[in-house]
Amino acid sequence: MEAMTPGGDATGAVSAMVLAIGQQSFPEVLIETLRAIAGVGHCMVFTFENQHSARCLLSTGNIAIGPDLGAAYSQHFHTADPNREAIFGQRAQARHILLPNFARRMYPRGYRKLFFEDSEIVDKAATAIWVGDHCTYVNFYRTAAQGGFAPDERQRITAVAPLVAAIVARHCQAHAAATDPADKLASLFASGGPLSVLTPREKDVCRRILSGFSSEAIAADLGIALNSVFTYRKRAYEKLGIASQNELFAIALRLMAAPKPLN
Repeated sequence: MEAMTPGGDATGAVSAMVLAIGQQSFPEVLIETLRAIAGVGHCMVFTFENQHSARCLLSTGNIAIGPDLGAAYSQHFHTADPNREAIFGQRAQARHILLPNFARRMYPRGYRKLFFEDSEIVDKAATAIWVGDHCTYVNFYRTAAQGGFAPDERQRITAVAPLVAAIVARHCQAHAAATDPADKLASLFASGGPLSVLTPREKDVCRRILSGFSSEAIAADLGIALNSVFTYRKRAYEKLGIASQNELFAIALRLMAAPKPLN
């Protein structure tokens, strides 16, 4: 896909992304489209459900350590991101949020070292969209080899950012719906929500209950005593306000079936 001229129709260029929603080719189509629109070098997408957790949904482009950056951001550095204030501050007022232009001074020293110096990111643009109780946070990066966004490139990426965010959010929903049941079950415990109150071992036990393991099989699989399985199960049920396996299944099914419409 050739780069667009300054007068090109940036909005129309995203049509290929719409056709790729839910497909394995989506990340490649996404970055090729963004490169054509504004010379974007790398795109990284995160999701927030609350202010205490983040997950990396997608990383595509020319930054070799992109997956490592996504993991580091999700595990710790999301709390140091200055864009969070705007993202959560505008949660009730707007679905689409265009975030401030990049300025290195906005970020703490440790954040700058990992995300800009080590990865050679020299410029970025970002947008976010709230869909129900989930936020999809889309970041567009330029690397040292490319230099910063030119004024016309920033104008184009700004123009299409809300539409790109909506398309990416829809793709992530479609991808989640097609995820293998075992992976989707594991994600319920990795993300926010009622199951996030459990300790790692309580999650291990409950996940195996939902997978059809007997108490004896759970003990063998985790290498713990049968009485320990009973203890973790009891603690988990107390935290969730339930008293039976059927109620645990009801929680999981409700979470897995919860609609997240894009209006």
